[in-house]
Amino acid sequence: MSIWRLVVFITIAFSITAGVHYFLWIRLARDPAWPAPFVRGMGWALGALAASIPLGMIASRSLSREAAAPLSWFSYTWMGVMFVLFLTLLPMELVRAGARLGGVDPERRVALARILAGAAGIIGILESGVGLATVLRRVKVETVRVPIAKLPKALSGYKIVQLSDVHVGPTIGRAFIEQIVRTTNALEPDMVAITGDLVDGSVADLGALVEPLKELRAKDGVFFVTGNHEYYSGADQWIAHLEKMGIRVLRNERLELREGLDLAGVDDTSAHNFGRGHGQDVERAMKDRDASRALVLLAHQPKAVLEACKHGVDLQLSGHTHGGQIWPWGYAVRLDQPHVAGLHDHEGTAIYVSRGTGYWGPPMRVAAAPEITRIELVNT
Repeated sequence: MSIWRLVVFITIAFSITAGVHYFLWIRLARDPAWPAPFVRGMGWALGALAASIPLGMIASRSLSREAAAPLSWFSYTWMGVMFVLFLTLLPMELVRAGARLGGVDPERRVALARILAGAAGIIGILESGVGLATVLRRVKVETVRVPIAKLPKALSGYKIVQLSDVHVGPTIGRAFIEQIVRTTNALEPDMVAITGDLVDGSVADLGALVEPLKELRAKDGVFFVTGNHEYYSGADQWIAHLEKMGIRVLRNERLELREGLDLAGVDDTSAHNFGRGHGQDVERAMKDRDASRALVLLAHQPKAVLEACKHGVDLQLSGHTHGGQIWPWGYAVRLDQPHVAGLHDHEGTAIYVSRGTGYWGPPMRVAAAPEITRIELVNT
């Protein structure tokens, strides 16, 4: 990401977080009319916490990973707690509005504000704890069977292991990569597909952390397509680095995996914004294709299926959404993507959207557990 993009991103992030923290102060401190010292203390504390979020982002980009780690863990964890508290308080606005419209006297409204503040605090902390515990546990394997009519009977049972949205960066490192490599190899896949957003940082900072990926073993190879975060982190450098590690990067191209089975991969949907030579091109990947052969397409964002289905793609594997990561954010994701998680049929094209193997930002997942996906193709 260029320095100007980073400045704009940090400015927007600070403006949003400042507004959310002010709202938290109003609802958790001012409106309940707690003793004045507590209200002032909450104001200073929330101000410091608000500042920690952009500072953590700046530190993760400007300091070494080791130096930035303590602040990164603190700021990103608080980002998650803030988000959960905000979402917990929002529906309570209906209760407040009802009290005002119902003519409830001010004294009782203060009592109600204290009840709501206490309930939001308890719910928010418990939900945040569950979300943190979810990402600290070992990533589970999700098994999915996908029927494909054109798949040769001899290939029925073909195993693909999909990894997606690992987001190696401020709080995810080499140990996590080693864990998912061990789990993946134990599944003895025919092919490994990494569907983008592997990293959040440059090759110089994170290259050594992804080195264990060289140990991935699959009969037909390990393949990768770019996600939007590769473009924030130096896509050309990452493409070259992964190729040196023996990982085949598919860029709007197709190849034959087995007799009767093709694999294609496209750049991320947003890639055209990051310079010449980049951009999603499904049509190019489908050029001169034998439509009688089964085809699996790797595309980071699910919305690529809007074009893929027009080319008769049999199965698209995507990520990007994290399954919403923290409930109920998945409902907002639906405004941008046709599918958020799981297996779907999109106008004749099967699409599987991974919830992601890691996480972005807050080290939390609520009602959207991470996954390593074991996909079994079956003849019908």
